[in-house]
Amino acid sequence: MNPILLDWIEFAVRWTHVITAVAWIGSSFYFIALDLGLHRDRNLATGADGEEWQVHGGGFYHIQKYLVAPEQMPSDLVWFKWESYSTWLSGFAMLFVVYYIGGDLFLIDPNKLDIPVWQGAVISMASLGIGWVMYDQLCKTKFGDNNTRLMILLYVILVAMAWGYNQVFTGRAALLHLGAFTATIMSANVFFIIIPNQKIVVADLIAGRKPDPKYGKIAKQRSTHNNYLTLPVIFLMLSNHYPMAFGTEYNWVVASLVFLMGVTIRHFFNSMHARKGKPGWTLAVTAILFVLIIWVSSLSRWEYQEDAALSQTAHKYAAAEGFDDVVNIVMGNCSMCHAAEPGWPGIAVPPKGVMLEIPEQVAIHAKQIYLQAGRSHAMPPPSASYILPEDRAEIVKWFESVNG
Repeated sequence: MNPILLDWIEFAVRWTHVITAVAWIGSSFYFIALDLGLHRDRNLATGADGEEWQVHGGGFYHIQKYLVAPEQMPSDLVWFKWESYSTWLSGFAMLFVVYYIGGDLFLIDPNKLDIPVWQGAVISMASLGIGWVMYDQLCKTKFGDNNTRLMILLYVILVAMAWGYNQVFTGRAALLHLGAFTATIMSANVFFIIIPNQKIVVADLIAGRKPDPKYGKIAKQRSTHNNYLTLPVIFLMLSNHYPMAFGTEYNWVVASLVFLMGVTIRHFFNSMHARKGKPGWTLAVTAILFVLIIWVSSLSRWEYQEDAALSQTAHKYAAAEGFDDVVNIVMGNCSMCHAAEPGWPGIAVPPKGVMLEIPEQVAIHAKQIYLQAGRSHAMPPPSASYILPEDRAEIVKWFESVNG
């Protein structure tokens, strides 16, 4: 596929994913805060369980929550579900475009596990499906009746997955997949459990039957899990922009600590919204965890690769006419930052985790070089570069000689 077209498709899918994720997370956070903050100490004539007054957009809102059906069930009942479904669908589309189509560069690390891209894609998809089935079955066992015990086991599973993904994929793909693994559980909770259970309750209420409380209990458990998993998922989805998060030896430990930060941060806000105070200990623990993350990320250094493993695609770029000239251009304009030990002041690690110190690395990152320094002027930064227009043209000529 034309790399420029593919880049714009990736942009469009990513934009869609961000929009739908904002909608899902926003509505989720709002309803959690609303439910926790309802005044339930008032004897309401409507029979509602609780109420709250809010102001927004120049108007006032009087909100009431019913545990049983109101006297007349509204015909225009709004279900908040497509925000979740659209987020997962757009996320999987981005996974396909970036990590399956671009698997040579972003998914497979031959130095960890030298397998074809299609095998990596199969491992990726299988892990998401198996992860949901395993989690769902645990929730349905007697072990899952104790929510605290279940969440501790879930955390252990997430740590194991963080380590496992890092044994197979690139650091960037490992953290992204851990986020996708978690997000799949969250979205599947909505699709397979929360919404179906809510529909059963609504149908019973409309028919005048007393709903079985087990459906509400199950949905509440899954909703609680989603509540505490949201913030770590956001971190993992953003991690690919920060090499110190994904590109170090102990990135799986970083991810494990982030899940704990998600718990402490959400506990602070949940307590505040429930009017139970603002537990200062959660802020202290969060700060300690963040310091630990910084320390863990500094334990390993980037390794200089004398012989970087090349994929079949990278071999084509290395053998193409003009490759030696492009290597000289890159070495003269990019390698001072994109190095195991960057020589530019203020840069501690190679930007985006990309190293361009040897010819093999130039071949591996051919598409990025073409888009960033050939077809656009995104790189190198104007204030730190003396790259000439004819140099950019040479990069374009070299890349397009392989891609027609």
